[in-house]
Amino acid sequence: MPTGTGKTVALLSLILAYQWANKDMGKLIYCTRTVPEMEQVLDELKQLVKARVAALGESAGDIVGMGLSARRNMCTHETVSKEPTREAVDRACRELTAPWKREEGGAETCDAHEKFQTEVADRTIPPGVYTLHDMKAYGVENGWCPYFVARHAITLANVVVYNYGYLLDPKIASMISSTLAKECVVVFDEAHNIDNVCIEVMSVTMKQDTLDACAGNITSLKSKIDAMSEVRFNSILIPF
Repeated sequence: MPTGTGKTVALLSLILAYQWANKDMGKLIYCTRTVPEMEQVLDELKQLVKARVAALGESAGDIVGMGLSARRNMCTHETVSKEPTREAVDRACRELTAPWKREEGGAETCDAHEKFQTEVADRTIPPGVYTLHDMKAYGVENGWCPYFVARHAITLANVVVYNYGYLLDPKIASMISSTLAKECVVVFDEAHNIDNVCIEVMSVTMKQDTLDACAGNITSLKSKIDAMSEVRFNSILIPF
């Protein structure tokens, strides 16, 4: 169906209605390709919840819907958030938040992450639909790291919206999605892209310079092995 015909809101209406009637259904996990698509889903979810509250009363809005994205899109740290690439943000964040770093005496830490660790462990999230902007505002308001709050909150939410990779990339899924219930309902938006995403997450990209260096190392190693083999062979020859 073409863009703008209501596919997203139709799916959300159907699945949330079923979830409302069947409390043991589990979460709705809605996977998108891009952050703008994620935000669009969350905006439509907000409108749907408002309409349901208007029709059924306040209790019909007692859900938690939220998005989760990379640190680069959620970090509020003054220095880390200004790093130029996703990889740089991830690396800088781990330097401040990794357990082994935090245990080092005198090591620099992230105040928002430390406050999150001490205050949020057993907290629930107030009902509502949180876009990435909303979650950042919620984190800043409470002095917590929005990224780690979102990581915590997806275990509590009724609706989780995130990138394909959080389910399809084994490395990411093992860290992010392994704690989610197996009874979840999963929707892949633009599902014809799944093949390409799977190929991408299971592929390794190497530069030609790296391959050339590897070939040179293999050649050098072979030469050394041949030389060692020749020395060993000559040493065990028995003269007649």
